[in-house]
Amino acid sequence: MTGRIHSYESFGTVDGPGVRFVIFLQGCPLRCQYCHNPDSWDPKGGRLVTAEEVIEKAERCRAYLRNGGVTLSGGEPLLQPQFTKKLLQLSHEAHLHTALDTAGTAPLAIAAPVADAADMVLLDIKALDPETNRTLTGQTNTNALALLDHCERTGKRTWIRHVMIPGITLDMERLERLAAFLKPYSCVEKVELLPFHQLGAFKWEALNIPYPLADVPVPTAAEIKAANDIFLNDR
Repeated sequence: MTGRIHSYESFGTVDGPGVRFVIFLQGCPLRCQYCHNPDSWDPKGGRLVTAEEVIEKAERCRAYLRNGGVTLSGGEPLLQPQFTKKLLQLSHEAHLHTALDTAGTAPLAIAAPVADAADMVLLDIKALDPETNRTLTGQTNTNALALLDHCERTGKRTWIRHVMIPGITLDMERLERLAAFLKPYSCVEKVELLPFHQLGAFKWEALNIPYPLADVPVPTAAEIKAANDIFLNDR
């Protein structure tokens, strides 16, 4: 089975527990205003590879992955569901822990079998409010929240990831609502609040795409602490 890969990271430390071999799949249906890899959007871009070739690369890094494993990220892995599922299956055959890093963009009928094949899910919730989500990404969060409910029903180990953008998602009332929303979910083991950054802005410029958040500042240390305190106090 073949699929399209954007890139790899052989020593990832921020995409799941332990050290991870991160596979960034090509193609994404979202158009996140803060995306740091807009070159991953085009589903016909990247490089065509076999699933076996990809996992062979991961196995070469096995010595570093003792307390980690393989993370499938993107782009959006659910845009290539069969290929992603095959990668997860081959990883398990190689006795490698697996994490699916997704924004939950696909309908549940497509997303659920892929999530079920992973050891854990890293679910990106862009915004709790559907219209804010649509403004930020071009889509509502209906599919993402449906996947979260599925993870709850199946007891799938889940980490939530949420980008804090000053003036948009970095708002204490919005964050309090998100914390309250997530509190009943027993599957949610951790909430990672990711500070907005400008590190991918040069890629937008290189692709001649107007970058809508060029004038947005990065969060201050005080704002980051206040945001994290909400979730520390709530879980």
